[in-house]
Amino acid sequence: MKISVDRDRCCAAGTCVTLAPDVFDQGDDDGIVVLLRENPGDEWHDAVRTAEQVCPASAIRSLA
Repeated sequence: MKISVDRDRCCAAGTCVTLAPDVFDQGDDDGIVVLLRENPGDEWHDAVRTAEQVCPASAIRSLA
């Protein structure tokens, strides 16, 4: 799995960080998503897919 984030679309809701804290973080100054792992391990795939689905700004994309 490869992940990309669109920082321009991000609305800083933080759901992705809650669901997959080893994959996503938020900027200290603006709360915008920071991608920590572009290719997370298999153990994070379900959480990343959920984060992608629930992101209110549709800022997360994953490719199998």
